[in-house]
Amino acid sequence: AETSDYTNSGWDRGHMAPAADMKWSEKVMFESFYLSNICPQNRGLNGGLWLSLEERARYWAKKDSSIYIVCGPIMDDVYETIGANGVAIPKGFFKVICKKYKGTYVGIGFIFPNENCSGDIFDFACPIDKVEEISGHDFFYILPDTVENTIERSFNLKDWY
Repeated sequence: AETSDYTNSGWDRGHMAPAADMKWSEKVMFESFYLSNICPQNRGLNGGLWLSLEERARYWAKKDSSIYIVCGPIMDDVYETIGANGVAIPKGFFKVICKKYKGTYVGIGFIFPNENCSGDIFDFACPIDKVEEISGHDFFYILPDTVENTIERSFNLKDWY
């Protein structure tokens, strides 16, 4: 991929690891703009609910100090592309978050279609198990199975407000 692939494509260069999370190092912030950290993202999503989720995740990280975040694109077998290099356009994006709150692990997943979404970020919340099913990834497998299974099976919105 090259930045020219995005020029006049109608798609934003959507960061997976947000540049605003990298303010602790000028070098790392610069590196967050590498195209390996970027996917074609709908402008309304990128500047809307996805941004809101990034900001909320920063809030949780500052509040709880121990938070784990994994995010990425959701792809179909068949997809559209942009640019001369054929950059694949994801059908959506996921983010899963785990934190240890008052000695207990809690988790939550989010799935957004790659379109201008309205509402609240929690309208797109789901169990981490659903994100695993859609993405094909096994998150938080390093936790003991009893903890992993509990936090991935369901979520409680009270843990996130």
